[in-house]
Amino acid sequence: MHDSVENATLAAPSRRLGAAVGAASFADRIIAHVNRAIVLLSSIALVMASLVLTYSVASRYFFHFSTDWQDELSVFLIVGAVFMSSAAIQAQRGHVGIEAIVGLLSPRVNRVRQVAVDIASMLFCGFFAWKSWVLLDEAWVENHHSGSTWGPPLWIPYSLMTIGMTLLSVQLLLQVIGQIRSRGGAP
Repeated sequence: MHDSVENATLAAPSRRLGAAVGAASFADRIIAHVNRAIVLLSSIALVMASLVLTYSVASRYFFHFSTDWQDELSVFLIVGAVFMSSAAIQAQRGHVGIEAIVGLLSPRVNRVRQVAVDIASMLFCGFFAWKSWVLLDEAWVENHHSGSTWGPPLWIPYSLMTIGMTLLSVQLLLQVIGQIRSRGGAP
């Protein structure tokens, strides 16, 4: 069961928010296209990770091969798919939500609760994205590599984490703008 506040359609915006609405809806369309592409790529990455892990298990069992690169590559693929697809999941409100209190609160209180939760989530994810950018810069500038025998550069997974958290922050920002916009357009 979904929260009716979260799935409510947006009311017509007021005239004073017209320019911001146009920019927000253009940004909404852009991020929707980006999300669709990323979900497709993330799905491919998860299938690739499953194939790599299957190969890893079989080659280790039958031929006693080392599986350093396979394990690390599958972790990179899975972590990349999770972080990169987080904005698409948030766009559908598919992340974990607390539905138990929705029925106990009035629709007005639920709207305020939803905006407050989205703002808090946006602030946390924005901070996480900022720290990810710092970590990515450090990994790039100082040429950090994994400690495994394969030793791929760490900017690869850090860049996926950084881009994913940045997109998630933007998605949350657009949702907050949408909620404020719908509230501003209501009589």
